[in-house]
Amino acid sequence: MEPDKLTYEQLLAENNKLRYQLEEATDVISAIRNGQVDAFIVKDDEGHQLYTLKTADQTYRVFIEKMNEGAVTLNGDGTILYSNSSFAAMVNEPLEKVIGLDFNAFVAEVSVEKYKQIIRDGWNADCKGEVLLSNRDGKLTPCLLSSTTLDLDEGTALSLILTDLTAQKETEWELKIKNDQLEEAQNIAERLNNDLEDTVRERTNDLLISREHFKLLANNITQMTWTNLPGGEVDFYNQRWFDYTGRRYGETAGWGWQQIVHPDDLQKTMSAYLESLQSGSVYELENRYLRWDNTYRWHLNRAVPLRDDNGEILFWVGTATDIEEQKKQLDLKDEFIGVASHELKTPLTSLKGYLQLILAYKKEEVPSIVKQYIEKAGTALNKLQRLVNDLLDVSKIHAGGLEYARAKINLRDLVASTLENAIHLYPEFNFINKSETDFFIDGNAGRLEQVLINFINNSVKYSTENKNIIIETGNINGKVRVSVTDFGIGLSAAQIEHIFERFYRVEDKKFMTSGLGMGLYISAEIINNHSGDIGVESELGAGATFYFELPLLEK
Repeated sequence: MEPDKLTYEQLLAENNKLRYQLEEATDVISAIRNGQVDAFIVKDDEGHQLYTLKTADQTYRVFIEKMNEGAVTLNGDGTILYSNSSFAAMVNEPLEKVIGLDFNAFVAEVSVEKYKQIIRDGWNADCKGEVLLSNRDGKLTPCLLSSTTLDLDEGTALSLILTDLTAQKETEWELKIKNDQLEEAQNIAERLNNDLEDTVRERTNDLLISREHFKLLANNITQMTWTNLPGGEVDFYNQRWFDYTGRRYGETAGWGWQQIVHPDDLQKTMSAYLESLQSGSVYELENRYLRWDNTYRWHLNRAVPLRDDNGEILFWVGTATDIEEQKKQLDLKDEFIGVASHELKTPLTSLKGYLQLILAYKKEEVPSIVKQYIEKAGTALNKLQRLVNDLLDVSKIHAGGLEYARAKINLRDLVASTLENAIHLYPEFNFINKSETDFFIDGNAGRLEQVLINFINNSVKYSTENKNIIIETGNINGKVRVSVTDFGIGLSAAQIEHIFERFYRVEDKKFMTSGLGMGLYISAEIINNHSGDIGVESELGAGATFYFELPLLEK
């Protein structure tokens, strides 16, 4: 009867038959898995065949069923006679569908030849190899396939144990990636090392050339030259040093240079040297060095630090320039200034007296034009007398310092009296007095007024547009500060560095002024003698504030 002409009863009977066979097969498989049977029958083309596990027992079957590896038994045709659950899970098939199938159906195409080789060898001896299993979804699972023969009652069968290598392969892959990365890192490190070696060779060669250039330069200049480490130890002298001192390197290396400094200069030299080492500021000082013939000569010392990219000091480079002849010429000049000042003072005093007598003459009327000339001559004479007095002060400072009596002074009153004179001298300027508090100090009123007048004179000289000048006093950390502020051309950093030096003048083509450059030098000496501090705060084009600070007395 044609299949499409089957009656309902026939279809129902066929379905029941198939269900019975399925249940029977399921029971058999379950019995085999649980070790309840030692043999089973498979129907093939030749009829029913009996298969018995020769060494089967329940413990062995339970072990096979519970193991993580897949376990399969094949007959000579490659048909699966037995499979545990692990193998069924590997190929993603129900266990009942696996048994009776050709094992080759689960081997990936790329592994077919490898699989066939393992099966052929497995019938003769135990062997193993790696293959890829493929499930119905196309997922590939790498496995280690181990084969061995089993003697059954029906004949010899082939037992396969399949170990899932997925985790191992992933680990191997990760390890390979890590090894590749490590190899790449090693290659990079090797290249960097080669580059570094090349750079070191180049830098070493450059350093050698630079060192030879430095030695050549240092040994052929007239100054004595040295280098010292950040801690202060000297590690190099040029040939000029050895020629001058007559000493060997070992005698003056490190801190040995102290033995050739004049005893009177050693303390100030060490103080300035250590302060520069600590602060990193330029070291500059005049002192005397002992020469090979046991004579001392004056030298100007100057050292600057060499820093790395991070600002850390690598070492210092210093020079000592012989200024003995300049010192002698300066002494001669000071001596001349002192003599000339004294010689000028007497005729200036006489001349001033004669001018006063002319103005006071009553017997005859002095023409007004003559009076004007006499007043102008008196102004010029006062200016000349101030210059002579400055010269005398410089001579006194050089000879040992200024000497003057001191008394208790109220700086508020001193500022007021000074401004009265300033207003008379410079009527076109607007002086703003911000000194309204009493501050008492121990000092000489005349000398301190001289300092204030010097400050005011400088402000007037360099202020042509803004005519405001501010005089102010205030308490700064237990000291009184007196300041004079203008809004003139200001000072650069380089000018501030030298502003209180003797004979220094600010040169500006737009503001060419008279003077010898001694006023601020004398002012600094006066404030130093009062145990005070003097300074200036300024920016170029933004005016300047000159100030001094003195210790306060209790009221």
